[in-house]
Amino acid sequence: MAHLKINNLQKGFEGFPIIKGIDLEVNDREFVVFVGPSGCGKSTLLRLIAGLEEVTAGTIELDGRDITEVTPAKRDLAMVFQTYALYPHMTVRKNMSFALDLAGVAKAEVEKKVNEAAHILELAPLLERKPKHLSGGQRQRVAIGRAIVRNPKIFLFDEPLSNLDAALRVQMRLELARLHQELQATMIYVTHDQVEAMTLADKVVVLNAGKVEQVGSPLELYHQPANLFVAGFLGTPKMGFLKGTISRIDALGCDVQLDAGTRIQLPLSGPSLSLGSSVTLGIRPEHLNLAKPGECTLTVTADVSERLGSDTFCHVNTACGEPLTLRIRGDMASRYGEQLQLHLDSEHCHLFDAEGLAMTRPLRAAA
Repeated sequence: MAHLKINNLQKGFEGFPIIKGIDLEVNDREFVVFVGPSGCGKSTLLRLIAGLEEVTAGTIELDGRDITEVTPAKRDLAMVFQTYALYPHMTVRKNMSFALDLAGVAKAEVEKKVNEAAHILELAPLLERKPKHLSGGQRQRVAIGRAIVRNPKIFLFDEPLSNLDAALRVQMRLELARLHQELQATMIYVTHDQVEAMTLADKVVVLNAGKVEQVGSPLELYHQPANLFVAGFLGTPKMGFLKGTISRIDALGCDVQLDAGTRIQLPLSGPSLSLGSSVTLGIRPEHLNLAKPGECTLTVTADVSERLGSDTFCHVNTACGEPLTLRIRGDMASRYGEQLQLHLDSEHCHLFDAEGLAMTRPLRAAA
C-alpha cells in the first residue's frame, strides 16, 4: 500500500517561488508522470517528495503519515537519478547491495534480493562487472536495480532516460513499463518528453511555472485539454491554432469566423463566450484533411514536408501566417509553395476563450 498526498506544497529559493501551492494525490500502484517544459518545477517537486529539498510551506503525507520533515533515508522511497550515480570502484552486485549492506541486512537476504532484481532486469551475467564495462542502458538498469532491492513504497525517477540515445530510450521505456506491471509498484516519473509521458503513465500531471495545469489519463489530456498550454504541449506534432471570433451562438454550439478566412460551425459552448468575443480554435494534424467537393475549406500554402515512411507531415501556413501540420499517408506529400484546400473536422476541433480555457460540448448536443 502506497498513497501519497500533497497539500498546498510550496518551495521558494531566496524569496523566488518555484513550486506555487500544489495539491496532488498519487494512489497505490499508479504510474504517475510529471511532465512540462524546462524550468516548470517538475524535478524540484520530485526532490521535495524525496526529501532532498526543504519545503517552504505545505505538507507531504505517505499512507497518512506526515513525512514533510522526515529525512530522506526514513521516507521509504527510492530515487533513480538521470546520471546513474553508480560507484565506479564497485561491481554491479556491490552497487545494488550497498544500501542494504549499510542497513545491516543479513547477507543471505541481501543475496536473495540482489539476485531477484538482477533476474528481473536481465543483469545476472553482469553482476561481477564494474560500471565502466557497461553500456548506458545497462548502467541505468543497475541504478533501477539498486532501487528495487530496497523494496520501497514508491519509486522516484528523475528523467532516467535523457542521457540515452534514441533507440535505447525506446527500449528502456518498454522495460520500465514492463517493470511496473511485474512489480505492481507505485512510481513517480519526471520527464520533459511528452512521448514518455503518454506511453508510460496511468496519470499525467502537466506542470507549468510551478503550478499544475491539468491532471488526468494520457488520452484524457490529449482529447480533452483544459487549456491552451496543455493542448499545445501534448501531441507530436503539436496541435495547430487559429485565431477567430464568435459570429453565432445558440443552445447547440457556435460559429467561429476565422481570421484565416472561413467560418466553421462547432458543437462547443462556454459561459465566457459572447458574440464578437475572441477565441482560438485548435485542431490536431490527424483531424485535418484535404477538402472534398462541397466541404467548407481553409486555403493554406504548403511549406516543407517530413516523410516518415508510414506518415507524412505536411507543414502549411494560413493567409495570416498561422502554422498548421497536416498528417497524411506516407506515400503522399505537398509541393513547397502550392495552394491547398483543407477541411477541418468540426467534431474534433477544440475551442479556447480569450483566457485560454477550453470550451465544452453542450449537454443537448451530447444527448
